[in-house]
Amino acid sequence: MIDFGIDKLALIGAVALIVIGPERLPKVARTVGVLLGKAQRYVSQVQAEVNRSMELEELQKMKAGIQDAAQSVEQTVRHELNATESALSGGEGDPNAIGSSAYSHDFGSYNSFTSSYQPPRKNWRLKRGATPLWYKQRQGVRRHVQSGAARVARFRPPGLR
Repeated sequence: MIDFGIDKLALIGAVALIVIGPERLPKVARTVGVLLGKAQRYVSQVQAEVNRSMELEELQKMKAGIQDAAQSVEQTVRHELNATESALSGGEGDPNAIGSSAYSHDFGSYNSFTSSYQPPRKNWRLKRGATPLWYKQRQGVRRHVQSGAARVARFRPPGLR
């Protein structure tokens, strides 16, 4: 950007004092300051927008890379599953094969038992009540219902009450 030293600023101020006049100089200086502030804010907003767009592009590239990696892993897993499945289904003649009929078992009764079984439901209120009070306080578990205004008043600093 433009480099202004003290000597250049003094020269600009002296010329402005002669050209503009001492009675209008403070108003002009204030207006110039306001315009420079607006310009700096605009430049910072544009800079932030450019940074956000660059970060978004980087994230999109990273997302595409991760999706490609996930697809390749999925294809590898599918290929291995298909190979294993074909090896299991094609090994009927080998008595040492995993899927051979010599070593097969009847799991029909087991499957019917597991499909009808349902685990007991957990009572979360009972579990909540069994938690010690000191643990609830340390973890910030709410024990009483409070309105938003009451919560704000509760956590307000002592000097502002």
